[in-house]
Amino acid sequence: MRVIGVDSSTQSCKVVVRDADTGALLATGRAKHPDGTEVDPQAWWSALETAIAQAGGTTGVDAVAIGGQQHGMVVLDAQGRVIRPALLWNDTRSAGAAADLIDEVGAADYAERTGVVPVASFTATKLRWLRDHEPDNAAGVAAVALPHDWLTWRLRGYGPAGESRLGPDLTQLVTDRSDASGTAYFSAEAEGYDRALLIGALGHDAALPRVLGPGEAVPGDGFLVGAGAGDNAAAALGLDARPGDVVISLGTSGTVFAATDRGVHDVTGTVAGFADATGGFLPLVCTLNAARVLDAMALVLGVSHDELGELALAAEPGAGGVVLVPYFEGERTPNLPGATGSLTGLTLANSTRENFARAAIEGMLCGLAAGLDAIRDLGVEARRVLLIGGAAANPAVQAIAAQVFDLPVQVPVPGEYVADGAARQAAWALTGQRPTWPVALAAAPAPDVKAQIRQQYALAAAHYR
Repeated sequence: MRVIGVDSSTQSCKVVVRDADTGALLATGRAKHPDGTEVDPQAWWSALETAIAQAGGTTGVDAVAIGGQQHGMVVLDAQGRVIRPALLWNDTRSAGAAADLIDEVGAADYAERTGVVPVASFTATKLRWLRDHEPDNAAGVAAVALPHDWLTWRLRGYGPAGESRLGPDLTQLVTDRSDASGTAYFSAEAEGYDRALLIGALGHDAALPRVLGPGEAVPGDGFLVGAGAGDNAAAALGLDARPGDVVISLGTSGTVFAATDRGVHDVTGTVAGFADATGGFLPLVCTLNAARVLDAMALVLGVSHDELGELALAAEPGAGGVVLVPYFEGERTPNLPGATGSLTGLTLANSTRENFARAAIEGMLCGLAAGLDAIRDLGVEARRVLLIGGAAANPAVQAIAAQVFDLPVQVPVPGEYVADGAARQAAWALTGQRPTWPVALAAAPAPDVKAQIRQQYALAAAHYR
């Protein structure tokens, strides 16, 4: 039996084909997405078709599931047509709308009812922006979907008349609880939509995708289609994360998310109380500044990433007192959108290339360690860190992570974990059992906690309060 897992991310569409029993990788495909913070969803559909074709097509495939970028707003009219380009998670024009929704409902009520407090990323804030700035478009909204919902619908054969095999049946839109939990109008604990919050955002009610369970499936064109998932939940499933596991992803932005059996409510909005793709929960913290911090310092020092790591390992823990607070793009956690980065603690003796390189890595990781603290402060158990993302492959990042995080650090072999999670979900829908495919490790640095790294970072970051 063969299954397909899809990662429809901001930048591209990645496809993996795996053996449903063993998890063995059989084929892959990839296609690029357009740049920008608003995109015509048709580009995602074209990329999905291309990537699946590269991977050998769907002939002989038994099940498919799609993981996708969270929060994006896809609005459809009664004929199933996309009304306007989708606003993506990284489109910040709805920041004012988020503040308006919080003023109207209250942060505490939002956290209690949905597990999240609105920010510009979430779907509800984008719907309020649409209502306020494009009222004619808002009035025509018959259904609201997320990127993976809409792609699943199209993959099953639905869509506008003349463009699809089965036509515009909006009742056939489906989603999963992980992606729905990022809308700010769904309660993962109550397992249902909060229609009053949807209406408060959009101005009227609309059709919403039916929420499928973790192993549930719907018919496709000769194959089963799984529920799909938001990208972080799919990555957690791809890593086979279980309660006690914390995943820290070092991408363009940084994310910290933990597998847990219970929901969390953080009225400050620091921790988003998302659901996961297995029936549990995935409290998550996001930082804006992660791997790009290393890009910036490598550029300043005129070195490659490998050379940056070598310089960092030649310095002592704590970088001789040099501290980089890396808020180069402002920051989301803590909520400091107008902040800039700072390099402090400089003396003639410690102003070396080695210390600057180490300070960059320590600063990046300390920001994420603060996110881990925020999740644990809500009572979430944490027993190990799974470090993923491109920057996690750097030996210096691995070694310094073991000094920053006070938990065992493991680095899985680099892979397409979002697509792998979707493939696991497809296999789950096919067999009725959550797969236990093995996850190989690239490194497991010995714990070597150096408390002074976090201590001096906390002192430097305190100046931003």
